[in-house]
Amino acid sequence: MALMPTAARPQHGEADAGPADAGHIDAPGLRAFVMALFFIFGGITSLNDVVIPKLKELFTLDYTEAMLVQFCFFTAYLLIGIPAAALVKRIGYMRGAVVGLLAMMMGCLLFVPASRSAAYPLFLAAAFVLASGVVVVQVVANPLISLLGPPKTTYSRLTFAQAFNSLGTTIFPYFGALIILGGLAKVSAGQLSGAALDAYRSDETRAVVHAYLGLAVALAFVAGAVWMNRNRLRSDTHKANSSAIGFDLLRRLRFGWGTACIFVYVGAEVAIGSMIVNYMQQRSVLGVTAGIAGSYIPYYWGGALIGRFVGSAVLRVVNPGKALAFNACGAIALILISANSGGSVAAWSLLAIGLMNSIMFPTIFSLACDGLGERATEGSGIINVAIFGGALIPVLTGKIADLTGHLTEALALPAICYAVIAAYGLYARRPTEPLAANI
Repeated sequence: MALMPTAARPQHGEADAGPADAGHIDAPGLRAFVMALFFIFGGITSLNDVVIPKLKELFTLDYTEAMLVQFCFFTAYLLIGIPAAALVKRIGYMRGAVVGLLAMMMGCLLFVPASRSAAYPLFLAAAFVLASGVVVVQVVANPLISLLGPPKTTYSRLTFAQAFNSLGTTIFPYFGALIILGGLAKVSAGQLSGAALDAYRSDETRAVVHAYLGLAVALAFVAGAVWMNRNRLRSDTHKANSSAIGFDLLRRLRFGWGTACIFVYVGAEVAIGSMIVNYMQQRSVLGVTAGIAGSYIPYYWGGALIGRFVGSAVLRVVNPGKALAFNACGAIALILISANSGGSVAAWSLLAIGLMNSIMFPTIFSLACDGLGERATEGSGIINVAIFGGALIPVLTGKIADLTGHLTEALALPAICYAVIAAYGLYARRPTEPLAANI
């Protein structure tokens, strides 16, 4: 989940690129900073996969209601994305990172009153605030990718950066499952009522609070370190023109279709990740407890981690459009296998979709923005909003599961999403003309 890289002019305190390296900066410290940000926001986003089954049990929610966690989280991309980009343009990369990290810290702290009140809406509000900070941090991290090397290796570089995002999504759920799901009591919320139910919910949500309090402390330290180095790098602060939002770019088929693919890709990826625990708990699959089922989440995101490291090398020699179509078809095949089998085959074929997901986001992003030239910044803002797919598609997937009574049938929606992506990969395998030649 990223924004399209865009170059920035060196300013006060910023490393200056030499003539031969105009447009990018050779700064190892900057690379470490960017990769750390990818790791942080990736890990925090994936914790939703652990929190959702916990809250589903505590508040006796159906699948649609449980998926509201993802809805509130990813709605932040729709509401905060463009304002966040304007903020970062105004105050600079490093200060923008501090704002984002502090917002994430506040979101983590909001889980405390949510737990004490044992109110589900407050957990949703905390998720939105946390996600708002994640959006700001992404707006900072992704444009810096263009400064780390020449344009010709953008596909590979962005995929490599996304690998650190996947590292976070692999590590965080593992420990999150131990802390959050491992504490599920033997009694069920459905067996209680009144004061006993409120007390049970308050006690059981403490595990969630402890996890997010730990994150809040860590984020405070990171924000402090970034603030101490706030003058080392600042973003370009050129004034936005009248078409800064860039919605007219959607008329360009390659960009408009690519934006739609970002929408459905993020939605499919999040929907599958969100249902892993409940999917593994089914008797027809593994029939395990929530704590054990949660331990399988890292395998899903770990597949994306491995695929992105491998993909960063493969995309240097393989046509990106063809690679995208291949992976999307692979995801569809795995869904069909999982939905029409049982036991370990159903479990591991679902988890293997993470490997197919690996190159999709950065490849779709780069293909969509290819040829935009100076308007790449505007295009990145639109695609950032398209991440809102992570809010809608999981909820629709949950609704299908509620209506049919089966999670396997709900997998039909992610399969359709991957079909759209496969078709786009075949279309975008051909080179595109610069924007000026088309619009």
